[in-house]
Amino acid sequence: MLGTGLGQLASEITDTYEFPYTEIPNFPVSTVEGHAGKLIFGKLGGVDILAMQGRFHYYEGYNMKDVTFPVRVMYELGIKTLFVSNAAGGMNSDFKIGDLMIITDHINLFPEHPLRGKNFPTGPRFPDMHETYDHELIAQADAIAKEKGIRVMHGVYVGVQGPTFETPAEYRMYRIMGGDAIGMSTVPEVIVAHHCGIKTFGVSVITDLGGFDVPVEVSHEEVQEAANMAQPLMTEIMREMIKRA
Repeated sequence: MLGTGLGQLASEITDTYEFPYTEIPNFPVSTVEGHAGKLIFGKLGGVDILAMQGRFHYYEGYNMKDVTFPVRVMYELGIKTLFVSNAAGGMNSDFKIGDLMIITDHINLFPEHPLRGKNFPTGPRFPDMHETYDHELIAQADAIAKEKGIRVMHGVYVGVQGPTFETPAEYRMYRIMGGDAIGMSTVPEVIVAHHCGIKTFGVSVITDLGGFDVPVEVSHEEVQEAANMAQPLMTEIMREMIKRA
């Protein structure tokens, strides 16, 4: 699941067969710049994969069933492992713009829960969330990054509805709550994947920094630029992880 500025990973996929979202029954359509809006079947690292080039966001006006519908489709297709990426604002003073942050946990601050309503039989009514992000996959990513000399950080991702970027006071509040990075996606899809028994690995590209003494203004264009700069490093780790899966 490839997020803002990270859709270029699709160029690494071979033997592709592509479906525009507009041609898939019941699929929403991505409206955000940098999200191509295609479902791609093919191979990466010699392994059969399904890639979403562009995702759907709650702030676009979709409800949570729309946002997470692709994960339900993945489950029905037999997907066992979900790799999800996003662009995020960093709140940890150890972070630099362009860093890759492996997500170890999340804080869900979306106003609507993706499992609200009738329980799907893919999982229990009250799913345990202790290991939402698979520990073995995290260890594997760390090992690959060390082998290849790629700087990776670990952290807690805070999911909010957006679409405004955070104020300095909000950045500081979310940091006090235990967050290291913040964004407007990922959490709903990961919750549904976890409910379906799909192992999940998540990585954030730190595209901007906030909550520090010196205010930093940010634009969507700058977020895309920073994400594109980090793209080759993320591609290297993802490709190798999928090859070893």
